[in-house]
Amino acid sequence: MYKRFFTPPQQSYFVFGPRGTGKSTWLKQHYASAYWVDLNNPELFRYFSAGPERLRLIVEEQSEKKIIVIDEVQKVPELLDVIHIMLEEKRGYQFIMTGSSARKLKKHGVNLLGGRALLKYMSPFFAGELGSAFNLDRNLRLGMLPLVLDSSAPEEVLRAYGGIYLKEEVQAEGIVRSVSDFARFLETMSFSHASVINASNIARECHIARKTVDSYLLILDDLLLSFQLDVFHRRAKRALSTHSKFYFFDSGVYRSLRPRNFYDPITEIEGAALEGLVAQHLKSWVDAQIEIYQLQFWRTSSKLEVDFIVSGPTCFLAIEVKNGSVMHPSDLRGLEAFREDYPEATPILLYRGTHRYKERGILCCPVDQFLLQIDPAAALPESNNVSLPLKG
Repeated sequence: MYKRFFTPPQQSYFVFGPRGTGKSTWLKQHYASAYWVDLNNPELFRYFSAGPERLRLIVEEQSEKKIIVIDEVQKVPELLDVIHIMLEEKRGYQFIMTGSSARKLKKHGVNLLGGRALLKYMSPFFAGELGSAFNLDRNLRLGMLPLVLDSSAPEEVLRAYGGIYLKEEVQAEGIVRSVSDFARFLETMSFSHASVINASNIARECHIARKTVDSYLLILDDLLLSFQLDVFHRRAKRALSTHSKFYFFDSGVYRSLRPRNFYDPITEIEGAALEGLVAQHLKSWVDAQIEIYQLQFWRTSSKLEVDFIVSGPTCFLAIEVKNGSVMHPSDLRGLEAFREDYPEATPILLYRGTHRYKERGILCCPVDQFLLQIDPAAALPESNNVSLPLKG
């Protein structure tokens, strides 16, 4: 098992993350003696659905076990009422609750135990967790999901991943009226990965209503399959775009959903995958921070754009991602425009080359080198607290 960057709290906590990110595997290793409730087990699911209060009786019988793991707690959200009462009694229990979907919790108005349990996230692998096993070309194709990378047939597991959600999450729980419409929507959204969302065009492509697109986007977000970035608009000096940017949570999942025809340039698919790979690393870093950081993008109405703006107490980074191995002066236009408006920002261009150097005052850095340095327990590379040595 690769050593994960995940640091568990000492108190009760939720750990959310998409399926296949290794939540259960990690917890079983670190809490081997805990009392375990696996709600993926049909028998246990029926047992606790019929009587959530049974959890209290069982835990009290297991008096020597003070750590209780509830796997996939969103399947029986009523259990949280029982857990809430037990935590208020302060009898020394630590509850650890995993979830791969926030949909049922939102539907039931769950307040995450009134702050008595912390909220943590487990993402796909960081490049730094894989270390020497990280290979940019391979991981752009397969992504960073432990479920996939630990398999002897990763391509087959990846192809099946979308079907798992369609069958087990969407169809089984009746989230959408038409699974075929949702499957077509998923495929259409693969063309919007790393792009600004145009809901009207998506609705037209899928032959569904515009409001259905909005609801489907919310479902993807609730199932932790995607995320969106808002436009950075602090002290805006130019007219800016108002639409969000869309990403699937993993570059490999994007590649598995994205149909490829003979006339599709591979550079277009790889470019979106590369930007998505950087996006998932930055989002995972932001989610892991105790202090509040923002991950956004910058786009003017005249189409000047910077892929990522990371801002917070220790950094203000403007990051552009290019799929080429050679940097061209035109690649710097967006970063230079942003630096004019925000001279305090650190501009970085990530590319597929091997040398690290500055061009017109902008750091050009190999993308794999940058990703390998990202650690949620440390500042981002090139932030105010850390700077990688210049090479080349």
